[in-house]
Amino acid sequence: MGFCSQKLEKEPHVRNYKANFGILLDMVGAPNATFYKEGYSMQYAPTYVNKVWDKAAELGYGNYFSQAEGGYITDDHYYVNTIRKIPTIDIIQYSPYTSTGFGDYWHTVNDTMDNIDKNTLKAVGQTVTNIVYEH
Repeated sequence: MGFCSQKLEKEPHVRNYKANFGILLDMVGAPNATFYKEGYSMQYAPTYVNKVWDKAAELGYGNYFSQAEGGYITDDHYYVNTIRKIPTIDIIQYSPYTSTGFGDYWHTVNDTMDNIDKNTLKAVGQTVTNIVYEH
């Protein structure tokens, strides 16, 4: 994680390319997932975090998108924000009840399709689709 996004951010696919904003989806399919407002997202792109979380609530998915702030997670969005200066948010499941903040199955042999829930994917997918089509 990070190296590819750093390289791509330094050498964009189209010269002088600049998106209005970005949304990174990372591990967004867990059953009963909770997505907190990630720290770097709030630091670099709070307007977009709030738009996404407000849209989720409006669509009835507020149970997935907590209004509470989570920790800072160094993910690909960090490099998009700091290198390309494109306001980018990270929608990532956070679990304050585990030692790592992530599901105990993440990046293990148990990280399988059994840990994916169609309702969570629907909540995230419909929320993001609405945001993209509104902007």
